[in-house]
Amino acid sequence: MSIVVKTGMRLRSAVGGTEVIVIRATAGELDLRCGGAPMLADGEAIPETVEPVSGFTEPTLLGKRYADADDTIEVLCTKAGEATLSLGDTPLTVKGPRPLPASD
Repeated sequence: MSIVVKTGMRLRSAVGGTEVIVIRATAGELDLRCGGAPMLADGEAIPETVEPVSGFTEPTLLGKRYADADDTIEVLCTKAGEATLSLGDTPLTVKGPRPLPASD
């Protein structure tokens, strides 16, 4: 299930406690998931019996930015949870800090 994702949008997981804010996203619909289940817009009802899909149980970390390899989307984790963020079936990775320029 794809949703239209916009910068500044708050999303939450149907599987666990993970909550994110979209920092950057390409225009259009994206298949953003957590634990293999589609992310929900803030305010949407959480289904009762959703469990993480096997292989998508790596916890999300509070305060970390997650992005895909193609920079299609970047999200900031505002509440940690027990399931993996992914774009479709591809897990998002934690973005490392940008290196500062040399001051030689």
